[in-house]
Amino acid sequence: MNQLESFWNASLDEMKRGYVEDKNQYTCLLCGEHVEKGVIYPKDDVYYEAKRYIRLHIEQTHGSVFDYLLGLDKKLTGLTEHQTMLLRHFYEGKSDKEVQEDMGIGSSSTIRHHRFVLKEKERQAKTTLAIMELLKEKDQYAPAFVAPHKHATMVDDRYAITSEEQMKVLEKYFPEGLKGPITKFPPKEKQRLIVLRAIVGRLDMQTAYTEKELNAILKDIYEDYVLIRRYLIEYGFIDRKADGSAYWVKK
Repeated sequence: MNQLESFWNASLDEMKRGYVEDKNQYTCLLCGEHVEKGVIYPKDDVYYEAKRYIRLHIEQTHGSVFDYLLGLDKKLTGLTEHQTMLLRHFYEGKSDKEVQEDMGIGSSSTIRHHRFVLKEKERQAKTTLAIMELLKEKDQYAPAFVAPHKHATMVDDRYAITSEEQMKVLEKYFPEGLKGPITKFPPKEKQRLIVLRAIVGRLDMQTAYTEKELNAILKDIYEDYVLIRRYLIEYGFIDRKADGSAYWVKK
């Protein structure tokens, strides 16, 4: 199971702590970092057992699971920018009056109303989750949808991709297999998403590539590597420094 599948298949408790566990290792849900059980990891002259080290990794690399999840696209969180800002203040332990003063809006009672609205969203989310879990037990015709990548932009019907659709598109555009080149770049956006997802899967999530290094990899996949690079950025698969000196897979 890849890092994206692990993220979306994680339980609520696993997602809250930011990692999953199997018999051999702990895996960070936020970036895919693996920490092997039974190994002692040194950090700043201190030695950590595996479970403590994966927690340290999350703290030092991602800040907190809360910040990471809140930073996902609003199409995935269901939160407006205003609600996201409020939640950040609440998470910092600020009182209603402090939040009101910091944001310069309404009054303390206005902030309490926002708290109530967010609590309503929590209840709705729990209800929807329970309904969907019950539906899984009965809906034998439900197609298996491919989960969108975590930094997907403009999530809409283009992302309604079933596993069957994905397989057909990959077979069409990668006739030599996923490690080979593509025949052409798809004209339809849904097909582009599928192809770009496969291409980014050939990049190392832990590596920061120079433009030359990235171009060399993409050139083996398609002759117009600049086009591929542009779409990988546009669709939120990779990011880069402003001066183009480094590129990396968004985690």
